[in-house]
Formats: sequence, structure tokens, C-alpha cells
Amino acid sequence: MEILLIEGTEDTPKIIFDKQKEIFEISGRSLIENSLEFYKPVLKWIMAYSQNPNPTTICSFKLEYINTDSAKRILDVLSAFDKIKETKIIWYFHEDDEDMEETGEEFSELVEIPFELVTY
Repeated sequence: MEILLIEGTEDTPKIIFDKQKEIFEISGRSLIENSLEFYKPVLKWIMAYSQNPNPTTICSFKLEYINTDSAKRILDVLSAFDKIKETKIIWYFHEDDEDMEETGEEFSELVEIPFELVTY
């Protein structure tokens, strides 16, 4: 399966999904106004991966900030992973960032995936 690598910018997150190396990570900032187009290849990759996933999938989110439109797409990403058995989400947030901690908590309540909130 092809590696999905989207380099991050000041307004877009870095995304790397590598089935062979078992790396599933979204990091940085997501301030995209029309996030549907940006996240479309991500959702497409997850759908393809779901046809033959690894025995376990651990997806890391290391987001510094997400706007409202991006939050909808992150929820779409989480919902797509929710359909894959043996998936776990690790939601990283800076120890002083209550907003991202609360965002992780809210997302964890909206999906059935096991969530672990981790400070750094």
C-alpha cells in the first residue's frame, strides 16, 4: 500500500500514514477554511487501508490548533478509523493547552475508539 505523506505548512497539518512502518500520524496546525478538499485523500487512504488493516492500528494526533471547519474533518477521520477493529487513538496536547485537551476529550466521546490523552 502506498504511503500517504502530506507535508505540513503553517496552516495545514503534516500527515503520514505508512502501513508497513505502522505510522499513522497527524501533527501541526489545521487552519484550513475548505478542509473537505484537503482531507479527501486522507479519508480515501483510510478507506483503502480498512480493506486490509494491520492487526492493530495506533493513530497519533499531535495537533497544536484546529479551526471549526478542520474539526469536522478530524471527526470524519476519527469516524473512518472507528470502523477498523483494534484501533487506538493517542491524542497529544501540550500540558498548558486546555483547549486541545478538551477537544480530545470531546472527540473521544463522539467515537467508540479507545482514546488515550497524553501531555507533552
